[in-house]
Amino acid sequence: MVPWELRPESSVLLVIDMQNDFVREGFPMEVPMARSRLPAIRTLVHACRATGVPVVYTRHVLYDSFDVSPLETAYQPKLREVGMRDGTYGAEIVDELKPEPGEVVIRKHRYDAFHGTELDTVLGTLRGPRGVDTLIVTGTVTEVCCESTARSAFMRDYQVAFVSDATGALSDAAQEATLRTIGSFFGRVLDTSQVLEALR
Repeated sequence: MVPWELRPESSVLLVIDMQNDFVREGFPMEVPMARSRLPAIRTLVHACRATGVPVVYTRHVLYDSFDVSPLETAYQPKLREVGMRDGTYGAEIVDELKPEPGEVVIRKHRYDAFHGTELDTVLGTLRGPRGVDTLIVTGTVTEVCCESTARSAFMRDYQVAFVSDATGALSDAAQEATLRTIGSFFGRVLDTSQVLEALR
């Protein structure tokens, strides 16, 4: 027995950090698995648009003028000089998933897309007051921003549908570890075909 059903009328698709710096070959934060997930994410984006499920994007943004995420750069020193720089091509969402006019794009400076952003307010009003109860999570990096955001959504009483073949990790082991953790404690792990079936 599943704990809850995915209902299109109260869901939002979240596309996390599918930016050029993560997706494109040879770019500073390249995640090859994220690139391989593009077709599945694009399928979900088109299906959600066709069925009236809102699509919300996030972009992880850093600055040259000051270190907006000092602990992040302490663990990944190269980020002090390159990666997700505000105003650059690398920080933009890939063209394959380009947001349409009116779709919300959340700028964030932490792994958790709720932290210090308007995401919770947007979700609380996007489908009318308190009209959203479920987040369909896609994007990258699975074990970092996707998992952090999924956990944070759970803490805010959102149902989390974590899409196994539409999230991209740094390794197969990391992908499987996150899927086990989310599926055990924080949400439901579904694949693209299961989400598409629910949208129908």
